[in-house]
Amino acid sequence: MIEADVTIRGHDPKEPIMAHPPDTDSDITLKKWLENVKMSNKGIKLDFKSLEAVSPSLALLEAVLAEPGRPVWVNADILTGPGGQNRPVDAQAFLSVVTALPAQTVLSLGWTTGWTAGTNNSGYSWDMVHMMEEKCRDLKHPVTFPVRAALLAQSFSQLSWLLQQSDRYTLTVWTGQHDEFALQDFKLYRKAFDVNRIYYDLPNSLKAELSMMTWEDD
Repeated sequence: MIEADVTIRGHDPKEPIMAHPPDTDSDITLKKWLENVKMSNKGIKLDFKSLEAVSPSLALLEAVLAEPGRPVWVNADILTGPGGQNRPVDAQAFLSVVTALPAQTVLSLGWTTGWTAGTNNSGYSWDMVHMMEEKCRDLKHPVTFPVRAALLAQSFSQLSWLLQQSDRYTLTVWTGQHDEFALQDFKLYRKAFDVNRIYYDLPNSLKAELSMMTWEDD
């Protein structure tokens, strides 16, 4: 998969660009990026940082969606999660647009989160997973929930419950640049769920370690 952060340019011409807030300008437009990505055989994940960027981006994405066999994921943080400071994308407005996408498109729906070294970081609460399930239960698309690796150990009961609510649900484990966690934190999840229920969006070095740990433990 190739992932890109998408927002709307902060000045005219206002169009989807590849940028991560607080940046509001870029020399790479989504249109140009998609043209380049189409020459590869990679799947595409668009991480939307603003609601304003969604509709014009999906219009540009139509040609890619028509390609058989190319995975397409659309991601947004639609709820506030543990330590989350950033404002989430409006859930109702985002879902009203992306649910018109082809049925095989994966909706990646997450929480804004934070993590601070040397403190007792709380995990995903029952209220957080209940609210997310309420947003997703009537969707027809496959849904993956991006979850922060450093919060997995303290969230097993809640995230396990969430996965059990539908066969359409998966987790995607990601990490912040300075987050601290042990790969052993993944062990409970790997024992409880089939391998196809959990994706990993991790640095290559961590993925290699995880792969070796799996062979040793299994």
